[in-house]
Amino acid sequence: MQLDPTELTPVVNRLKRAQGQLAAVTRMLEEGGDCRAIVTQLAAVSKALDKAGFAIIASGLEQCLVREDTTMDRKELEKLFLSLA
Repeated sequence: MQLDPTELTPVVNRLKRAQGQLAAVTRMLEEGGDCRAIVTQLAAVSKALDKAGFAIIASGLEQCLVREDTTMDRKELEKLFLSLA
């Protein structure tokens, strides 16, 4: 199943922001930053990645419901969805 890149532009943007946040976390760790600030930023990165993953899965599920030529069955989609849980 191929995802439509134009539909996923917001997801790509979210992942780029998460990448920047993760770089900030790394920098904070290397510079001996405040533990609370580091954990807060790390939690934000984790949440952004979760949201991006769910958006990708939702897009894939939608395509499977609309298109009949999909190669993924229900079990594969369930496994993919649960991999984010």
